[in-house]
Amino acid sequence: MKTLNIDTWDRKEQFLFFKDFEEPFWGVSIDADCTKSYNYCKKEGISFFLFYLHCSLVAANQTEPFRYRITDNQVVVYDTVNASPTINRDNGTFGFAYIDYNPNFFEFKKKAETEINRVRSNNDFVPAGSGVNVIHYSSLPWIKFTSLSHARRFVSADSCPKITFGKLTKTGKKVNMPVSIHVHHALMDGYHVGKFIEVFSHALDITP
Repeated sequence: MKTLNIDTWDRKEQFLFFKDFEEPFWGVSIDADCTKSYNYCKKEGISFFLFYLHCSLVAANQTEPFRYRITDNQVVVYDTVNASPTINRDNGTFGFAYIDYNPNFFEFKKKAETEINRVRSNNDFVPAGSGVNVIHYSSLPWIKFTSLSHARRFVSADSCPKITFGKLTKTGKKVNMPVSIHVHHALMDGYHVGKFIEVFSHALDITP
């Protein structure tokens, strides 16, 4: 972890402009082609949710601005960001989970399955996590969305990216999934989100 020198940062002016906005988050929705990874997971009996969650963490950790957080008006760069996803329960509610990132999918999968079982075995609704070096994830497997907004508590300082996955759709042999990405504009722009999408899309095409 390190603190960015804002005075020498090439985005200093953008940071100063956007950091005090009442709503500094902006977002886009994409339709991700996940044909190859979906077919691989189905063939191998692997949770597709965990696979695409891991792919997005790979992309977030390789795209540096996704590891930026604002703390006391400074920009902190974390070495690693982890996952804080919502986990659906059989009774229609959900809970928050915390899953450490591991570049090895199968090691990530082991810990993720344990954490998911923990969340589903109780009714706790306390956000899990280890500070702000997380991505906030949600899944809406019932909805093929084209846009999305988030509930926000503006009095709370928050600069964590928010990524939401939607309902899979199949057209012929092609499988697509809507993905919404919301980020803090003081920390990144469209160029950086575009880089994230590029890495994420590439990760979806590579099977372990």
